[in-house]
Amino acid sequence: MKRFIKINSKDNVIVALTNLKKTDILELEGKKINLKADIKRGHKVAIEKIKSGERIIKYGYPIGCATKNIDVGEWVHTQNVETNLEGILEYNYNPNIKSIDIENRKLSFRGYKRENGKVGIRNELWIIPTVGCVNGIGEMIIRKFKEEVNPKKIDEVKIFKHNYGCSQLGEDHENTKAILRDIVKHPNAGGVLVLGLGCENNHMEGFIDSLGEYNKERTKFLVAQEVDDEILEGVKLLKQLYKNMKKDIRQEIPISELVIGLKCGGSDGLSGITANPLLGEFSDFLISQGGSSILTEVPEMFGAETILMDRCVSKGIFDKTVKLINDFKEYFIGHNQVVYENPSPGNKAGGITTLEEKSLGCIQKSGSSGVVDVLKYGDVIKKKGLNLLSAPGNDLVAATALGASGCHMVLFTTGRGTPFGSFVPTMKISTNSNLYKQKTNWIDFNAGVLAEDVSMKELLQEFIDYIIRVASGEYVNNEKNKFSEIAIFKTGVTL
Repeated sequence: MKRFIKINSKDNVIVALTNLKKTDILELEGKKINLKADIKRGHKVAIEKIKSGERIIKYGYPIGCATKNIDVGEWVHTQNVETNLEGILEYNYNPNIKSIDIENRKLSFRGYKRENGKVGIRNELWIIPTVGCVNGIGEMIIRKFKEEVNPKKIDEVKIFKHNYGCSQLGEDHENTKAILRDIVKHPNAGGVLVLGLGCENNHMEGFIDSLGEYNKERTKFLVAQEVDDEILEGVKLLKQLYKNMKKDIRQEIPISELVIGLKCGGSDGLSGITANPLLGEFSDFLISQGGSSILTEVPEMFGAETILMDRCVSKGIFDKTVKLINDFKEYFIGHNQVVYENPSPGNKAGGITTLEEKSLGCIQKSGSSGVVDVLKYGDVIKKKGLNLLSAPGNDLVAATALGASGCHMVLFTTGRGTPFGSFVPTMKISTNSNLYKQKTNWIDFNAGVLAEDVSMKELLQEFIDYIIRVASGEYVNNEKNKFSEIAIFKTGVTL
């Protein structure tokens, strides 16, 4: 097993792949490195003398600068490194798009073909509240429905509770309406009951207008204040939807129809070495087969954004990417917050020192494909290929935004572990084997073996096979645990 890795030939640090002792002597490129301290897995060690003010190089890019002289073998972290990042920047378009030559393998999965031509990987019955006031009513409707009907012929019956839909103004109100609209029309749902109260800002008539075209056999509406017994009426509507859904059957669907969300959380020093590069390889593979992937977490692009900008397929997409980045920086500045108040305490404990380092690891999930489009928060994917999506780094907010943009599932890498699940299957991929072994009820796939001499080619094939099984109906842990939630981005005033 490898004990450390030098990621790029330009790097002046290495990363420990296992816990190292102060007494250890490492050999690298014919030189011996005497460690000056115990080094935890995922943390960095200097392999050159680095003077105060000089740049720390990892992934071949600067991840910060030294705040004091650092000797060979010394631990490189927050005690001797600080960020180089600043505020709003100007960017130039320097296209550098690699061609990806992967044979089309004509793979397929077993999914559901909807009447509008969209494809789902689940056939679930959902209740979507227009306002948080009716969350409890929706739960009561589902309980009564399950007492009267044993819904075995569909995947699941769920309500996606939230606390919005009223007392919101401007952009917040529009964001709530957009995300809920996108969920109502998501192809993983075979039937949806939209449940309202009757006096909320997100009133039913306006919400229905925002939907545009929809299938009236698969989408029903109920306003609780307008009926005598909302539980009885709600159960009736769920029964109607269920009767229609029972006829749905899985059929062979080309993998080119898959849309996959790319997300990370609870990252550690191995995230950019194991799990995130695995997602990048899969993203490139899927795109080569005609499919799509979506990358978000805009604040975790800061410091690595120029790499994505240079991969934009046109000047127009480059301009949209610049706006994506700078709009989010202005959002921080407008709230008098430090743009680069990141990484989190958990990230730091796992070996990530600066936001540049976190971002360079984060964008590994995007592979090397060209960026074909940039989506605003609440937008739905229009172009096949790699898309960027405006959303924050918060796990549930970002994962909800990915699902709402059209993703069938979210691939979520983690080095620290997390049990949550969004409203679409949320597959957890561990960056290290210890986490996989410790949290078998959270983690679905182990990318940590990439640090244990398993080849990327071998693991990628195993990963492709697993994703096809999940797309064809195999549950991931958040589904087994019945963890399915949504969270909506809030920026403004609550009345």
